[in-house]
Amino acid sequence: MQTQTIAPMQKRVDLIPANVLVGKASTRKKKLRVAAYCRVSTEQEEQQSSYAAQIAYYTDKISQNKDWELAGIFADEGITGTSTKKRDEFLKLMALCEKGKIDMVLTKSVSRFSRNTLDAITYIRKLKAKGIPIIFEKEGINTMQMASEMALCFLSGFAQAESESISRNVTWGKRQSFKNGNVPFQYKRLLGYEKGEDGQPKVVPEEAEMVKRIFRSYYAGASISKIKKSLEADGIPSPTGKEKWSPGVLQYMLRNERYIGDALLQKTYVVDCITKETRKNNGEIPQYYVTGNHEPIISRDLFNLVQEEIARRAGKRKVAQKAVKTERGKYSSKYALTELLSCGDCGTQYRRVTWARGGKKKVVWRCINRLEYGTKYCKESPTLEESRLHTAIVAALNCLDNDKLDVMETLRAGLQLALGTQEGDSFNEGAIQNRIAELQSVMMDLVELSSKSSASADYFDAKFEEISTEIKSLQEQLGKHKQQTLITQNTKARIGELLAIMEQLDLSVKEYRDDVVRAIIAKVVVLSADRIRVTFDGGVEMEMELPGE
Repeated sequence: MQTQTIAPMQKRVDLIPANVLVGKASTRKKKLRVAAYCRVSTEQEEQQSSYAAQIAYYTDKISQNKDWELAGIFADEGITGTSTKKRDEFLKLMALCEKGKIDMVLTKSVSRFSRNTLDAITYIRKLKAKGIPIIFEKEGINTMQMASEMALCFLSGFAQAESESISRNVTWGKRQSFKNGNVPFQYKRLLGYEKGEDGQPKVVPEEAEMVKRIFRSYYAGASISKIKKSLEADGIPSPTGKEKWSPGVLQYMLRNERYIGDALLQKTYVVDCITKETRKNNGEIPQYYVTGNHEPIISRDLFNLVQEEIARRAGKRKVAQKAVKTERGKYSSKYALTELLSCGDCGTQYRRVTWARGGKKKVVWRCINRLEYGTKYCKESPTLEESRLHTAIVAALNCLDNDKLDVMETLRAGLQLALGTQEGDSFNEGAIQNRIAELQSVMMDLVELSSKSSASADYFDAKFEEISTEIKSLQEQLGKHKQQTLITQNTKARIGELLAIMEQLDLSVKEYRDDVVRAIIAKVVVLSADRIRVTFDGGVEMEMELPGE
């Protein structure tokens, strides 16, 4: 059978023309919904193009184009361009684009849109995927017509670099201002002050009393928790106007040097102008301490005593730690004697214990070492009934009240002695500082000379050691003097506070009171089952017999 051969067909391409009418009908059917985004973030930018001018410009531009329909003007005023998180209008614009309610976005420049490269690229990609172009007028860029993102990456990078440069300039300006002693104030967060007519901090008397109450309560022994409850119970609002006080706010107030009229500047610093991460300044950048900047609310003496008390409480043993021989216990504001009562045998504090025997309860105080370890570390410490202990302490307070005038006169003499010691101090701090500077200069000269001289290294090493030894000795003298000065100042402050308390306090009490005990008693030592020694602030001591059971 003969096979038939099929001839190949000739290849042909036919053109199917576009339907021009369809395109025209579509164009006539719908106008482009065009929105504009404006942002003014600094005074320098306002000098070039104001916030109001940008809004007027885009409203007019969109309205005059017959093919466009105004979809909205979105404007953030005074908001950072380094992050979109706080730009409400920007986020609203992006949300409408996501919902398909906007066809095109106009903005003046890349830097107006975003100074964060990652943010800029992310949002441009999102809109581009939806077919929504962004027109950057200054750079002449239409994002839908870009063959590559490389150019935009460069432009966004320049915008971010500009933002970082502005941030550095602002930081430099602030530091120069700090050097000149200019102190910024956040009045909304600082109880006790308001902005005066002259622009300087002005004391608010009613709020100042609350500040004094907080400092005095803490120094008198109250815990942060107790002060918080007391303020809330009296209906006193926090610095920000809230009914509830935060423990952190109280701790911040107690450490805030602004209440003595001073100001420590640059306590924190911004790590990155893009992320806005802030860190505590632990010496990474300079700090500036301004003394006597404004009217104080708290005396410098009371403030120093409170700082000392904060450090003392922080150094107490934590609750979870086991007591060991002669170790001091954790701080407690509930019972004054938890802090004050100690064992005459081993020196460890006593602890309040409730005994329940035969259906009856009895409160006693026992040595912590004896309580935890039996007689291993403390063999002789007695157990004291709280009622007997309280009676003996009340008797000691009454005895002090009888000799109150003599005791106060002794305290005043001690205060004058402390003041006289301070005034008669012949220590010349300035001369020592000058000598240290002189030696450091000589050291630098020797370093330069050693690099040029042919003298042996041993010679220069001996000289360096000699100068270093003298500098170290002078620095130790300065440290010791500073510490002694602080001790003298705090002693003076304690005596002054004690005198003020004794003048106002009625010591002829009939019943035991924790607040009176904490205010005026330094310590109570258990000498035996029937005898204690009470030491009052200022050094007055009394041995008291405990009443019979």
